[in-house]
Amino acid sequence: MSFDLSVLDLSPIAQGSSGPRALQNTLDLAKFVDNLGFRRYWLAEHHNLPTIASSTPEVMIAMVASVTENMRVGAGGIMLPNHAPLKVAETFKVLRALFPDRIDLGIGRAPGTDPTTAAALRRSHNAMHAEDFPQQFAELLAFGGRGFDDDHPFASVKAIPQEVDLPPVWLLGSSGYSAQASGEMGFGYSFASHFSPSDPAPPMLAYREHFRASDDFPEPHAMAAAAVICGEDDEHAEYLASSAKLSWVRLRMGQPTPIPPPEEAINYQYNAMEQRVADAFLQIQTVGGPETVRQKLEALAERTRADEIMVTSNIFDHEERKRSFSRIAETFGITQATAGSSSTA
Repeated sequence: MSFDLSVLDLSPIAQGSSGPRALQNTLDLAKFVDNLGFRRYWLAEHHNLPTIASSTPEVMIAMVASVTENMRVGAGGIMLPNHAPLKVAETFKVLRALFPDRIDLGIGRAPGTDPTTAAALRRSHNAMHAEDFPQQFAELLAFGGRGFDDDHPFASVKAIPQEVDLPPVWLLGSSGYSAQASGEMGFGYSFASHFSPSDPAPPMLAYREHFRASDDFPEPHAMAAAAVICGEDDEHAEYLASSAKLSWVRLRMGQPTPIPPPEEAINYQYNAMEQRVADAFLQIQTVGGPETVRQKLEALAERTRADEIMVTSNIFDHEERKRSFSRIAETFGITQATAGSSSTA
């Protein structure tokens, strides 16, 4: 296998369960896949969604890192428009101080939520309309260790602990902008194939074309996030995936609910508009038995030259979700040694 396998966890909330249970499931899954040999474990940031409990990845990063031993743990990602750069720098300096050589910082440009919730996350309504991501990102890097020019208003402000630099930085996205910027600045790059219908190949190849080596990334490292459900066989996988499909349709229709059980989802009668949404959803999913999943992920990695595939799986039953990851690990033959390295990439 020419690429590593990792995990992106959204802490999905199942119908009849709860947010606290979903967060406990995240810790259980992290310990489970740490022993299977996955390379890293990232936590997402989403807000005001009854399907997802992952609203504060920085808290869960600390918890996951404390119950695992081998994997790198990080944010996939921190949505920078929602946060003051100084606070992000302080948070991830602390995490790196507590867990040296195991923390990643993935940065996203989107708010990870709806406009009203995004407004509630900001310090002012004016910030909702500011196209200031480059400025925010520059401040984050300066607070993280690069420093400000002497005449900058924040030149005297230090992110504590001052002795620790930011963890390795990844830019997340589904566009050419993030890919080119990430390459030129010598960061890692992750493409959001798990929800974006855009072809990941052009931006991932552009990242390599523009890459300039850095201390954290002497070589380019490109990752594709993929939504994967691996069943006993193709039919079983489609049964498990029915829950995520119906959950996605309800979200897109403006009626998000916790993930329904497959018994309900498999019998749901989609109207014409819902069916179009469901069909589009299935186009960006990797659903099948072990051999089907292996072929699809290998094809994705070959087409995009991905160094790593980051798998996310929204399955109603937690134990079935663990079994899906176990099948993936088995079919690719990954071992604990794969995850044991403390290197950035």
